[in-house]
Amino acid sequence: MSLTNVSQFLAAILVLNLSMPALAQGGAFALTNANLFDGVENKIAYGITVFVRDGLIERIATGDAAVASDYEVIDAEGNFLMPGLFDVHTHIDSVDRAKQAVESGVTTVRSASVTAFQDVALRELVRRGKLPGPEFLAAGIYVTPNLSNTVLADPRLVALADGVNSDDELRLLVRINVDRGVDVIKTRGTQRAGLPDTDPRQQVYTERQLRVVVDEAAKHGLPVLVHAHGDEGARAAVLAGARSIEHGTYLSDETLQLMKERGTWFVPTYVTMDAMNEERYDYVLRLRGKHMVPQLERAIREAYRIGVRIATGADHYYEEDAINRISIEIERFVAFGMSNFDALQTATVNSAELLQIDDRTGRIAEGFEADLILIPGNPLTNIEALQDVLLVMSNGQLALKRIPFAVSD
Repeated sequence: MSLTNVSQFLAAILVLNLSMPALAQGGAFALTNANLFDGVENKIAYGITVFVRDGLIERIATGDAAVASDYEVIDAEGNFLMPGLFDVHTHIDSVDRAKQAVESGVTTVRSASVTAFQDVALRELVRRGKLPGPEFLAAGIYVTPNLSNTVLADPRLVALADGVNSDDELRLLVRINVDRGVDVIKTRGTQRAGLPDTDPRQQVYTERQLRVVVDEAAKHGLPVLVHAHGDEGARAAVLAGARSIEHGTYLSDETLQLMKERGTWFVPTYVTMDAMNEERYDYVLRLRGKHMVPQLERAIREAYRIGVRIATGADHYYEEDAINRISIEIERFVAFGMSNFDALQTATVNSAELLQIDDRTGRIAEGFEADLILIPGNPLTNIEALQDVLLVMSNGQLALKRIPFAVSD
């Protein structure tokens, strides 16, 4: 069998496996004495018990609910239960980094590309109960002009070693991603911000090229997210049919209005842009951050004012030396004028809608996936409580449990 036929055979087996439904996580829990923010209503329900079985929220009860003996009881001790957070722009590429993410309260992520389809494998580990979250939507390999060392991720990428620019090259890279079982396609409208020798405002792919990517992805039922700092590249992506614009630092009022009209989502990743001001970065990036960060804040404020849909992404790997977290992104949104409720929804029900999985997660409701976090304060009045996650349940599996703090005799 030739290398091409072997690749096609393995890809077919992988796609068959990925089409299988997620396996039940098992286990039955009763989370008692909780104060509940369900992600949908702008209020807290007090004295709640949430019953979880086989990965799903089975029942929500008020008052003193009877708990059968087959449930493991977790006393929430009057703390506040809410939906798990979403990070819809991340580059998690290892089990350890996935663990960092879920322990920060993130129960669902959308990958924004990795180097060798690690996100596809991580998704399968979570689906099969080998890793307690977060749930992954995988993007695989970045559709970008220069693959660099990423060309090593699949033998078929060798054909693209000299660049990804023509219609055929763009379509081939999308199809290789599809064969490897991705859930979404990522491409670019502008250059990077995090390299001193690139200009983040410089457009890379044209509207026509972006349309080719969007068209090929659509043939396989996949949405497209587009990296774009500069307004020209972002506008081209919106016109080409992108589902979301990532970063959007220099978005003009006209492009934001177009995004609202077309239903294009905005994922600002403010926390990672703000990190360019940290001393660990070289002076070029720190100077760049001085003018980019205020521009991005302006874009976020205007997007919120006119009603562009906003979702949360932290845009990093969850490496140990970075504190870019979705909880901080939500805090920044509040500082920019959002109500606590609206900011919380960007990281829960809104992000679920962006990912088109809002029929099964993103809120606490009967029949939905048990993606839950417990925090010590009311998030509707104390947004900083998100920084102190006491318990995380992802797909009905306990990923973190820090309570009770007291030691009994």
